[in-house]
This record gives sequence, C-alpha cells and structure tokens, in this order.
Amino acid sequence: MRISGLQKYILLQSFDAQNKLDRKVLLEFYGLSKKKPGREIMVNSITNSIERLIKKGLVVGFGEITREKIYITKIRLTREGRLVAKRALGEQKKLPLRLGGKSSHMKG
Repeated sequence: MRISGLQKYILLQSFDAQNKLDRKVLLEFYGLSKKKPGREIMVNSITNSIERLIKKGLVVGFGEITREKIYITKIRLTREGRLVAKRALGEQKKLPLRLGGKSSHMKG
C-alpha cells in the first residue's frame, strides 16, 4: 500500500496521540517546508489525505455531517492504521540527494 509523505505524517502524529488527534496539529507538516503553500491549499490537501486514509481503513474521522459537506475535526487510528504507522516508524528516512552536480572524484 502506497502512502504519501503527508499521509505518513498523519499516521505518525495519530500514533503518538493517546486519543483522538485534532486536525489543526497537522498544519505543522508544512512548517518544515521552505515554500509554504497558501492556507486554503494546505487545508484542502490535509482533508484529501484524511479522506483517502479513511477509505483505506487506516483512520476513523470524527466531526459534523451537513447536507452538503462532511467536516472532519478529529481523527483516530484503526487497528490496521496502527500496524502501518509502526511499519512507517521503522522505515529509513530519505536523504535529499543532489544528482547531476560535478563531483571532485570524477574526471572528464
């Protein structure tokens, strides 16, 4: 099962939370990036990621349901979500490698 970096962040934050996780905490994901998108884009991408995790059965969402929309305010991991989060904890972090630059050990 493939998950994005944001989805992995959501799973790990939910894993660390004792109970339900407030989705406002998830905005910190973009605090680490150099180029921050607009607030509306951040909220939409977090919402889409949460909805996809719900469809995969990894997260349960809590909130309000209206005729037009569903507002998810808090999330909690399912049993399967805990297993995926544990696997994500064990994965090695990816390093930002630059390719195509000149290297001192290469001649030519």
